[in-house]
This record gives sequence, C-alpha cells and structure tokens, in this order.
Amino acid sequence: MRKIAEQIVKKRILILVLATVLLVPSLIGYINTRINYDILSYLPDQLDSIEGQDILDQEFHSASMAIVTVENMEKKQVDRIADKIRAIDGVRDAMWLGDFLQTMPSEMIPEDLRGMLDNGDCQLMMVTFEEGNGSDRTLKAVDEIKSLMNSQMFLGGLAAVINDTKMLIEQELPLYVAVAVGLSLVVLFLGLRYSVAPFIFLLGILYAVLYNFGTNIFLGKVSYITSALAAILQLAVSMDFSIFLLERYDEELHKGLKSQEAMTKAVVNTFTAISASSLTTIAGFLAMCIMDLKLGTDMGVVMAKGVVLGVFSAVVILPALILVFDKPIHKHKHKVLIPKLQGVANFTTTHYKGILIAAAALLIPFAAAQKKTDVYYNLLDSLPQDLTSTAGTQKLRDEFDMPTTNFILVSDQLSSTQMDAVLEAIETTDGINSVATLDRFLGAGIPEDMLPESIRSVFDAGGWKMIMANSSYTSATHEQNAQITELENRVKAIDPTALVTGEGALNRDLVLIADHDIQMVNIVSILAVFLIIAISFKSISVPIVLVAAIEMAITINMGIPYFQGETIPFIASIVIGTIQLGATIDYAILTMTRYQEERRRGKERKAAVQTAVYACSSSILTSGLSFFAATVGVSLVSKIDLIRSLCGMLARGALISMAVILFVLPALLMVFGGVIEKTSFQFLNKKGEKSR
Repeated sequence: MRKIAEQIVKKRILILVLATVLLVPSLIGYINTRINYDILSYLPDQLDSIEGQDILDQEFHSASMAIVTVENMEKKQVDRIADKIRAIDGVRDAMWLGDFLQTMPSEMIPEDLRGMLDNGDCQLMMVTFEEGNGSDRTLKAVDEIKSLMNSQMFLGGLAAVINDTKMLIEQELPLYVAVAVGLSLVVLFLGLRYSVAPFIFLLGILYAVLYNFGTNIFLGKVSYITSALAAILQLAVSMDFSIFLLERYDEELHKGLKSQEAMTKAVVNTFTAISASSLTTIAGFLAMCIMDLKLGTDMGVVMAKGVVLGVFSAVVILPALILVFDKPIHKHKHKVLIPKLQGVANFTTTHYKGILIAAAALLIPFAAAQKKTDVYYNLLDSLPQDLTSTAGTQKLRDEFDMPTTNFILVSDQLSSTQMDAVLEAIETTDGINSVATLDRFLGAGIPEDMLPESIRSVFDAGGWKMIMANSSYTSATHEQNAQITELENRVKAIDPTALVTGEGALNRDLVLIADHDIQMVNIVSILAVFLIIAISFKSISVPIVLVAAIEMAITINMGIPYFQGETIPFIASIVIGTIQLGATIDYAILTMTRYQEERRRGKERKAAVQTAVYACSSSILTSGLSFFAATVGVSLVSKIDLIRSLCGMLARGALISMAVILFVLPALLMVFGGVIEKTSFQFLNKKGEKSR
C-alpha cells in the first residue's frame, strides 16, 4: 500500500487532471440514466398480480391507466375533450359512456357499466396508455392531459400519481443537495480548525458522487427514492473518511515530516483504518439486495457503490487536493467549536451501572413500540393533498365511491354457468360496489357477434375475459388487502387459472413482500456486519457488543413514531435499520479500536475507556452531526412524505447512535471488557495488562 500511496502523492496533478476528465462521462451517464418513479414495478415477476398486469398490457392494452372525472359538462364538450386526449402521443384510448352510446342502443348498456361511467352530475373517462404507468412516454402524455384540464376536470389513477411524484422530485432534488451541502458545511466549520478544509472535503466527495451517479447508467435505471437519497447518504457516510485523512496528515506533519512524506503515511494509515468500517457500511447496504422487492437491489447497489467510490476519493483524489491546497488550508484557522468530551468520558466510567440500567429500562418500551408502529404502502399517501392526482382520486371517491378498481381475469373457456358463479362471487364480496364485464351485455340473450368489436376487445382478448370490479376501499388498506385475498379465493375456486390484478392487488402483494423483506434484510445485515467485525478484531464478543449498541439505537429510533402517533412509509421499516447500522457502526468501531490501542499500551480498563471516549468524541460528533445535518435538511424541505420521513428518521438515528456510542458503549466496555479480552485472539497483543 505504501508504494501506491507514494505514487498518489507523486502524481497528484495527473490524478486531479484524470479525475476531472472522468467527470465528463460521469455527467453523460447521469443525464442518460432513467429515473423510475413507479415503486410497484419493482415487484417480483412471478406474482399473479404482475402476470395479470402483463396480460392487461399485451392483450387488453389497459395495464396503464388514468381516470378523468368531468363534472357538469355537456356531452358534446366531453366528446371533444376525449378526441383531444386520444390525439396525444402515448395515449391508446379515452373511453367514456358516449363511446358506448355511439355503437349500440342505450338499453343494451348494463346498468353497472352505466353507473360506473356516469352518475348524472359527473362523467368518468378511462384513459389507457401505450406503455406502462411509469414510462417516459406515458408521463409526458399525462403532462399533456393536464394541460387540457379546467376547473370541471379532475385527473386520478396511478399514472397521474406517478406523474405528480416525478414533478415534485424534479423540483426538489436540487434543493435537497443544496440544503444538505449547506448544513454539512456549517457542521464542518464547527468541528474543524481549518476554514478552507470543508470546501476541499466537499469537492473530493463531489467527484465520488458524480462517479456514482454516472455509473448508474450500467444499471439502466434507478428509483426516485435512490436518486433522492444516494447523494445525501454518500455525502454523510464519506465525510468520516475525509476527516480521518486530514487528522492523520496533521499528525504526521506535527512529527516534523515534510508534506509529501506525511501524506504518504496518512494515506496508508487512512486506508488501513477505514477498510473495516467501510466494509461494514458496504455490507449493510448490500444486504438490501436480498429483498424480494427489487427496489432493495436498486438502493443497495447504488449506495454500496457510493461507499466504494467514497473510499477511492478519500485515498486517491482527496490527498491530491489537500496537497495542492495545503497552504490555504493551513493558513486559515479558527477555534474548534465541537469539543472533545472529557466530562462525558469521566461520567460514563463513573456511572456505568446506572447508564446500563437506564438503557435497559428505555429499550423495553421502545422495542414493544417498534412492532406497533403503523406503516402505509400507498404512494398517494406520501404526496401533498393539493396535487392533481390527489384531488382526482378524492373526486372518484366522492362521486363514484371507487377509489380502487380491481381487474379479474378468467379463462374465456368458462361455461355460462361458471361465469355466472364467478360474477356472483365477485358481486357478493364485501366492498365491491359495481361490476362490468362482457357477459353483462349478453345477459339478455344477445349474441356476442352483435356487439361492436370495440366493445368486445375491451373485455375479451387473448383467451381471457376481463372483469372490472370497483371497490369502495382505498388501495393498500387492511380492508382492501382482505378484499383482494377474498376475491382470489372465491374466483380461483371456480377457475384455478384466474388472476386478480390492478393497483389494489399490486399494493397487497407489496405489503406481503415488505413484511418478509423486513425480517430478512435485518438478519442478513446484522450477520454480515457481525462477520466483518469478528474477522477485523479476531473476536466473537466484540461484534456482539458493537452490533448490540447500534441495534439499541435502531430500536429506539424505530419505536419513536409509535409514541408520536405517526404512520411511516413501508420502505422505512425495511431500509432504516440497515442504513443506520451500516452508516453509524463506524462510530462504534472507532471507539473500540481506540480502546484496544489504550489497553495494549498498558492502561487499566477505566482509563482506557476514558481515553477512547475523549479521543474519539470530537470525530464522532463531527461525523454524526454531518450525517444529521445532511438528512435533517432534506426532511425539512421535502413535500413528499416518503422522502421526508426517511430522511427525518435517518437524521434522528444519527443522533441516537451518537448518544449510544458515547454513553452506552463505554458502559458496556466497563462491564464486559474482561469477557472481550478473554474471547478475542490477542486482543492485548501481549503488551497490555491482564483483564482488570
């Protein structure tokens, strides 16, 4: 590693030139990486609901849909609007009651279908698209539909929700970065003695962030959640590496070494020191890749890649930047306002028993509360209530009592008796208020051949019959999920090949998968971090103590929403624990490493703990407060509850982890220090005293 460090120092100008040149393809890659705003598209392909969506798309051309509610408007005007919508690129069709009346007598139209499309005051227009709800073409088409809207028109449906999400993210993303950078700078000014250093740190991290976003092009697309969070988390996590490098560099300078030799040693020491902590962070993020919901792979790969590139920046690009700007960095100094906590170090070692008793007493109610925290799964619930899609969905509820439409697909080989049984099973399911299907047109003995092809193709195609069952329940609620399950059981009892799909079924599957993913991700992330720490410290007990400390912080963090009466987004339950573990375990590793060093120097346990807390406190506070500042800023400015909640919980988690590492971990070391030394290979390296 020393030879590599020497080359980094020697060729620092060339490194900066090449690093800057690489920003060009990175920017091109970033611009050309597609952002996916449809969370439901990350569901596993083998689900019935996804198979049903594929059939709706390929055979019925109605997998992606928006619904326009037209209030108190003449039928001629509605017809003109429908024609304008059909003319939009990406729109397959815009169907309303008038289309049926143009092709068949009024008395042939089933009452359920008539009531579904016209309640007397409002007309309902179902707009289908050529491509999926989240495709760029569909989202552009929704924008054009919005441009046709007036005060008598309301736009709802999943495509409209995704379009509004895209609009908000595009508006807010630059603000996220600006706020995160600004608040991080404030913390760095408080924690560092050099006024120029914070800008150098951010410049170094900027290279890594742009490389990360640029290389996302090889993934094809990333979710909007990943896009919104990745830069913020990379900034927060990578800051540790930058601070450590500068501190090591200053230590070597104070020993009398010249700048190039000092930086060479600093690079070697930094890489050695951050290798274990960065691996735990990477492992924590990669644990999300085991999620059945493919969003986990999306987030895990991008964030883990960001940490790798952050390490690269810290040991290759940042050393070159510091050497180039060495004079201005060391010229402009100010008083450090984030102190080393000598009082905390003394307090924790003196009152460690009381601290552990208080921690245990605190943990019990929060552990119980964590399991009771309510979560939501509906994307619409995360958006402001004054958006187009939320107003349109509310109009559907108020005027047609149909916040959700279920699509049931059955074989077209069913007999008329079986089909009647299917329809009865659907109609008698709780919460179903109207049903539309081809068989309702044929109920009076009308031959199917008499129906126009435009009508038949809506309900019968590709060997399947499609039944639209409107629900009075909102998608992703307990009532709607139970309804979907009941529909599946009833219909499959008659036709085992039947499929239930639509927004309600997709969200129900999201609930089931998320519940499974929560358990699996937590287990895998803990095991991965445990294994890395165990290998690094050659110990069984050290990972138990460190992981237990961070898991306590996570439990408290996840239990707080219950006491606040908050409902959190489902994704928070899956990823917050993993991200908090990966991002803040570094604080615990730093403290344990320093404790081990002090014990090897011969200090008694109490003195070693005090020195470790005192020496590490400033770094932990600076790093943790940087993490807090970057994430809390986003939580304060975002209008999207999903982003606001995730960042708010991450910010709170950073503070809780800091508190646990500064108070609870030292108490654990006081109690279990002897056990750690006996269950670790050469923990004292034969230089320290025996366990005291």
